[in-house]
Amino acid sequence: MRFISEQRLDDGVLEREFTLGEIPGTLWTPGSAPAPLVLMAHNNGLPKAEPRLVARARYTAARGYAVATVDAAGCGDRPRSAADEQARAELRRAMRAGEPVDEIFESFTGPLVENAAPEWRTTLDALLQLPGIDGPVGYSGWTALGIRLAVTEPRIAAAGFFAGGYVPRAQREQARQVTVPLLFLLQWDDEGNPRQRALDLFDAFGSKEKTLHANLGGHTGTPWFELEDGCRFFGRHLK
Repeated sequence: MRFISEQRLDDGVLEREFTLGEIPGTLWTPGSAPAPLVLMAHNNGLPKAEPRLVARARYTAARGYAVATVDAAGCGDRPRSAADEQARAELRRAMRAGEPVDEIFESFTGPLVENAAPEWRTTLDALLQLPGIDGPVGYSGWTALGIRLAVTEPRIAAAGFFAGGYVPRAQREQARQVTVPLLFLLQWDDEGNPRQRALDLFDAFGSKEKTLHANLGGHTGTPWFELEDGCRFFGRHLK
């Protein structure tokens, strides 16, 4: 892992950009150490610099957590295949037209999760070797990737998932294997994630401790106070 830039933010958080082989990432660390680690993933290949993710990461780091995100394979500015780009364009077209999108979604999101998960595990290996970062580890963000990591990565002790209406078949089938404490956020009027599918997915999770927070509003309307609740959730399980 090689750090290529750093800046100290007003709240004392240190923000550093890094590369790990071909993987670009950002790490935010609080002024106090050691700090538990939260992996923060964006949905469906959005860039790690996406403003809502950066705001969540900075807020969480200011409350005593090390927070990391990466552009894994096919995400952010990383290269995508022509087939992936075609599938994304077809998905946007079908959603605008109100046509069925399950098979289109499956065609690029399934491989995206499969390719991203190993790079997130590689990043986790490197992060836990850094001074000032300690386990256990939390996960926050993209539901499909989070399911895969929660099932295959024993170091993840708690997870916060967003939305969840469209999740690839493989991860829907894995949901019952998710047993870590879980906080599931649902936007009741999310135009891009069918509500009933998200509710069915929540019901399928095998966690003995799982909490559903549902708020009115569309996909990007998650209330800011959910960040406060998320930090309290991780505080119960990571500190």
